[in-house]
Amino acid sequence: MAFIPSETVIGLVGTGVMGKSMAGHFIQAGYEVHIYTRTKSKAQELIEQGAHWEASPGELAGKCQVIFTMVGFPTDVEEIYLGANGILANAQPGSYLVDMTTSSPILAKRIYEEALTRQMYALDAPVSGGDIGAKEARLSIMVGGARDVFDEVLPLLEKLGTNIVYQGAAGSGQHTKMCNQIAIASNMMGVVEALVYAQKAGLDPTTVLKSIETGAAGSWSLSNLAPRMIAGNFAPGFYVKHFIKDMKIALESAEEMKLELPGLTLAKSLYEQLAASGEEDSGTQALFKLINK
Repeated sequence: MAFIPSETVIGLVGTGVMGKSMAGHFIQAGYEVHIYTRTKSKAQELIEQGAHWEASPGELAGKCQVIFTMVGFPTDVEEIYLGANGILANAQPGSYLVDMTTSSPILAKRIYEEALTRQMYALDAPVSGGDIGAKEARLSIMVGGARDVFDEVLPLLEKLGTNIVYQGAAGSGQHTKMCNQIAIASNMMGVVEALVYAQKAGLDPTTVLKSIETGAAGSWSLSNLAPRMIAGNFAPGFYVKHFIKDMKIALESAEEMKLELPGLTLAKSLYEQLAASGEEDSGTQALFKLINK
């Protein structure tokens, strides 16, 4: 199926830090875009760009052939897909459903199977790249579901990202995102500790970055979030509370596989301390505040 702008109506549920940019890319590409967010005022900028706001996920689903979702927690995903006024109960047979929330692999499989019983096609397609990747349409997208459905939806995913990889059956995208978050969690501890060490040693952290970010220590977090830490910018590209949610999902999945992840366990405990200090709505780089005491 070709998703031609003049013929395809796209829905997007969730217009937060990430979803806002995603919806904007589809609007700029010429698609008719319908959006839903709990607070209409937060979607005003998209409405001014031409998006149509709907009062519920169900109302949106009934008007769109392809529906993307980017919400906060697995409980939100379950509600908007499986609730009485949700997507599956109201979308038309033949609809394509793409959940880009970082969520539970088990829930992704459940949505995939329930969608099939209604002749709908679901993909779990979580992303990495943060607010910058979303704004610049350079997200890394990891996808689980049927291969033929992935191939059909790929041209739309290419409006949002540049590194788009099919990972396997339903739930595989979410498992891959867990791998991503596990790697980030320990890396963030290292980035923060390196900057705090640089300061205590009397070095200029910005100058230190020039030496280490392109060497073996290099990482996305070091290049993109360390400068924010140095500048005292803790605005959320990715919320602390959402990162804790992701780490919890990963640890629960690891427990099911009888796998111990000591680095992730430590990172989660540190971020929970950070959230308890009032930083749950800060960006993940705010871990710097906890360590730099």
